Amino acid sequence: MAVTPDDQGPTTLEVAVEPLGQAAILSATGEVDMVTVGRLEVAAHRALEDSPPAMVVDLSEVTFLSSAGLKLLVRLHERAGTTTRFGVVAAGPATLRPLQLMGLDQDIAVYPTRADAVTGLDLADPATPDR
Repeated sequence: MAVTPDDQGPTTLEVAVEPLGQAAILSATGEVDMVTVGRLEVAAHRALEDSPPAMVVDLSEVTFLSSAGLKLLVRLHERAGTTTRFGVVAAGPATLRPLQLMGLDQDIAVYPTRADAVTGLDLADPATPDR
C-alpha cells in the first residue's frame, strides 16, 4: 500500500508498508526532507498503532535524508520502545553517512540490506522468500 497523500507537498517521496509475518516493513523511495517527512511519519505511526513485534524502515531507495528525517527516526525508535524491535536499512552515502555523523547508528540498529535486517531482528518468515 503506497502512502502519498496529495495534501502533503510534491511527490518526491513514496512510502509503502509491507507486512512480514506480524512485523511491518516501511520502504521509502525518494527524498526525505521537511516537506516530505510527513508521509513517512504518517505511515510509520499507522503501522505502530498495531504494536507490531518489529518494524523496519527501509531507506535503501532514499536519495536524500535531511535532519527532519533523522529526527523522525529517533522519535520512531523511542516510540517503539521495548515492545517493538526497530531497525533501519541504510547503506548508501545519502542515508548511512548522516546516521553515522549524528551517532544514531550507535542507538538504532542499522543494516546494509533488508535481508540483514530480517535476520538481525529475527523476522524470518519461512513462508516469505528473501528480497
